[in-house]
Amino acid sequence: MSTALRYALQAALYAAFAGVVGYFSSAPAYQHLKPDQALVRLSFSHGAQRKQPCRERTPEELAKLAPNMRAQTVCPRERADVTVELEMDGKLLYRIIAPPSGLAKDGASTVYRRLAVEAGRHDFRARLSDNARGEFNYSAQRTVEVATGRVLLIDFNAAQGGFVFR
Repeated sequence: MSTALRYALQAALYAAFAGVVGYFSSAPAYQHLKPDQALVRLSFSHGAQRKQPCRERTPEELAKLAPNMRAQTVCPRERADVTVELEMDGKLLYRIIAPPSGLAKDGASTVYRRLAVEAGRHDFRARLSDNARGEFNYSAQRTVEVATGRVLLIDFNAAQGGFVFR
């Protein structure tokens, strides 16, 4: 095959590739949400309380251990599951039980959910349990105006007192 023919075919293939890329960069219009919808996103990572409390070892238990292993306090590492419920306008959207991460189940539990909803004013109620008893020890209730095409983020931060709606 001659060099001129090879360059001509290569140019034709590059032009076809550029045409395909150009078409797909603008042609099938991407629509993130329908025109009358908004997005509710529940997203957080939280380390729950430990399943069992720390305890002090007895003198007999300490005597049985090697000298370098004689820690007075024993704290089991395993954490409780995080249970979260999210309601919108009295309807339960999510009930999630998130186990802790890590091989020893001592890491944070991570939750991520998203849902397209009708834009407008909505009443949200969120509850979270992070203890072994399963009691909901954090809750929040907010009325939020969610504009068309906007995103409502529901986060959880224990240092800020619980749920944060942004």
